[in-house]
Amino acid sequence: MKMMYPVKIWGLALSAFVLAGCSSEVGRRPFLDTDVSCLRKQMAGPMFLSFPLAANTCQRMSNHNFVLSEKGAHPLPLNLRDAPDLQKMADDHGYNYTK
Repeated sequence: MKMMYPVKIWGLALSAFVLAGCSSEVGRRPFLDTDVSCLRKQMAGPMFLSFPLAANTCQRMSNHNFVLSEKGAHPLPLNLRDAPDLQKMADDHGYNYTK
């Protein structure tokens, strides 16, 4: 009987994590969002972020976004293939991207 309490806590934590992944405020969903889909979601959703804010939310880092290994990490270029409108915005704001 004592084992049920930790199982319920972990189940609740896992449920909260899964539900938080559906929120646009979270940013990029691992393995699900491309740079283009993440940017479009951030700029269109309930928050209507500007391109610089959306790009900062969606941009991946060279350390695979691990907080503990941030020393020497740098932002990777956004992959904006087949999105000329986003490429123009990236040019306007000085973001590196791949064509």
